Amino acid sequence: MKHIARKRFGQHFLTDRAVIDRIVELIAPKPGEALVEIGPGLGAMTDPLVARSERLTVIELDRDLAAHLRRRGELQVIEADVLSVDFPALAQAAGAKLRVVGNLPYNISTPILFHLLPAAGQVEDQHFMLQKEVVSRMAAAPGGKDYGRLSVMLQWRYHIEAVLEVPPDAFEPPPRVHSAVVRMQPFAQPPAVGAALLGELVQVAFSQRRKLLRHTLGRWLEARGFAGRFDVQRRAEEVPVSQYVALALALAAGRG
Repeated sequence: MKHIARKRFGQHFLTDRAVIDRIVELIAPKPGEALVEIGPGLGAMTDPLVARSERLTVIELDRDLAAHLRRRGELQVIEADVLSVDFPALAQAAGAKLRVVGNLPYNISTPILFHLLPAAGQVEDQHFMLQKEVVSRMAAAPGGKDYGRLSVMLQWRYHIEAVLEVPPDAFEPPPRVHSAVVRMQPFAQPPAVGAALLGELVQVAFSQRRKLLRHTLGRWLEARGFAGRFDVQRRAEEVPVSQYVALALALAAGRG
């Protein structure tokens, strides 16, 4: 199928066969699994994925590409914006945890990651192609410039691992950035913390990351009447994920 990449959809089609084969090996799909591909595009990964899994659900916004994919009986095609897709409902319909894969549009990759977060309990794992810089932020440890809100909000719920780097020339058209594949495995028993409260707390903490937390999170905690122990004589990037989670749990429990 001849198709011109549409800039408004952030389309960059993976064409390097060696890279495609390596990604599919990393995913290792098996028959009977509830496999979901976000943004199949021209089907570069779709073909080897469905060859191993036998059936595949694909989510495609581009109506021309969706129409082309719909001709294939082994594919369930959802023509929609991925941000509107109910992933827990997909898992319930499949009767199994989802394995989610995709070459995500780089212009909305972070919103997609946050959209999937509430469905983590219905997900076995996720393998995504993303901008390398984003993957570095997702997997970053405390203490460095890459560690931030994205790191905390994903690491409390997933084990995150960068598994493959991909150069621009593996795509058509080539993006202006280097890419990487990330593996995300939800924790079986994550801390029972409210994502909304944790998200608000972390957003405040990193709102002025060059300043000590007493100027940002400290004032926020005071406004909430928190009288517990939390060292605000640090910068946001120095606080481990576990301590942000513990603080959110303490606030939720009223242990201020």
